[in-house]
Amino acid sequence: MTFDKKINDVEVISKHTVFDGYFRMSEYQLRHRSHAGDWVGPMSREVFQRGPVVAVLPYDAKRDRLVLIEQFRIGAYAAINDDIILDTTESPWQIECVAGVVEDGEPPQDVACRELMEEANCQALDIFHVNTWHASPGAINEPVAFYCANVDSSTAQGIHGLDHENEDIRVFTVTPETVMDWLDSNKLTNGMTIVALQWFVLNHKKLQQRWA
Repeated sequence: MTFDKKINDVEVISKHTVFDGYFRMSEYQLRHRSHAGDWVGPMSREVFQRGPVVAVLPYDAKRDRLVLIEQFRIGAYAAINDDIILDTTESPWQIECVAGVVEDGEPPQDVACRELMEEANCQALDIFHVNTWHASPGAINEPVAFYCANVDSSTAQGIHGLDHENEDIRVFTVTPETVMDWLDSNKLTNGMTIVALQWFVLNHKKLQQRWA
């Protein structure tokens, strides 16, 4: 299996902003190469311009505990309220790993360390980039740079966040065993968190060896 198609296999005919408020939306007129080698399109596609973000999974290797947060999410509320495919017993308060938006010119790792303090009251004793993925590539421009950080979880408690952003973030710690139970029983509904914790389960022993 090869990954031979690149950005040069896309031709943008036009691009313009159709909405610019708290978030921004752009409309693209484009065409792209087909698997057979000719061209597909032209087509019109709207893109929700969220921009790059970082996600950080804080892990206390000494105590063998993960640090997670919980906060209200309007997207989850809208999905539950619309009652299309989701169970209305689900909650718009999401269990998450630490995350934040990367502003222009900011190194993603610096953002990761800053968000650790703002959202979880934790300092990164060591941190490394795991991988980068696209949150919802069919409609959203939101590449997620995923990091794992070694922290001292004794400071991970209380309510955090920035008042001017109306953040109300509860931070707590959890054992790897509990995380595995959550994954097995499908208790988590936040995609970013599920990806991060599944990665953690696969790499738990390696992290303990790295930060022993």
